[in-house]
Amino acid sequence: MPRRRKASDSPLVLLSGLAMLAVLVLLAGLLDNGGQRNRSRLPSATAPPRAGAQPPQVRPLPGGADPAATSRPQRQLSDWAENFSDELNIPMAALEAYGYAELALERTRPDCGLSWSVLAGVGAVESGHGRYGGSDLDSTARPEPPIRGIPLDGSEGVRLIRDTDGGKLDGDTVYDRAVGPLQFIPSTWRDWGRDGDADGVADPDDLDDAALAAGYYLCDSGSDLRRAEQFRDAVLRYNASGEYVQQVLDHADDYGKRSRELTRKE
Repeated sequence: MPRRRKASDSPLVLLSGLAMLAVLVLLAGLLDNGGQRNRSRLPSATAPPRAGAQPPQVRPLPGGADPAATSRPQRQLSDWAENFSDELNIPMAALEAYGYAELALERTRPDCGLSWSVLAGVGAVESGHGRYGGSDLDSTARPEPPIRGIPLDGSEGVRLIRDTDGGKLDGDTVYDRAVGPLQFIPSTWRDWGRDGDADGVADPDDLDDAALAAGYYLCDSGSDLRRAEQFRDAVLRYNASGEYVQQVLDHADDYGKRSRELTRKE
């Protein structure tokens, strides 16, 4: 669900084909009045969430040869996504986007250990995988109607972020708003936006693009998301709330556990 501090505030956490341990995280930190994280209120995490069932290797991938050779390359994961979509209640197009982003980061940021299940955890909390407010995620991974957050106008409980993009992304020329299924604010998208599906446009309303951008955001600064403290800090950069981190962890661990159980049953 769109909230006041969005992906625009910090990078996301993604991929890893390696199994991770069970999640036992106790978090309850917010930013202090000076805007700095009050680390004394953030107990140590003991484990990151379990990684999801590994997507099959596909081509092309961002950073590889001729990425435009396949129209929406994420569709190569349709069979894999179909195995989990109904059970996990995640639209197929969203699973394809998350899985493809994992594979891309596995190639370009192998030390990060990003799993699609973490991206899915973020997507669940931010917008219900593109279904917030009555929106539906179409087969190209775009919510219809588009998802926008509240104006960041400095009212009670809301950060003040005046317009930074002339309303180009969020349609608001007075204040910024979080945009799309992963709720990037315009200034963050300007720095981290990616064209994940090789259509020539980096668009925060396109989950293919947003998932890849979130992956790079979470993996920034050499983060290893298989390490509990680094995982926690990466998600806090995305949204500086201990409650938010716990929600992402709970969803990600659940998706990781259930997808692996489904794989074992096959």
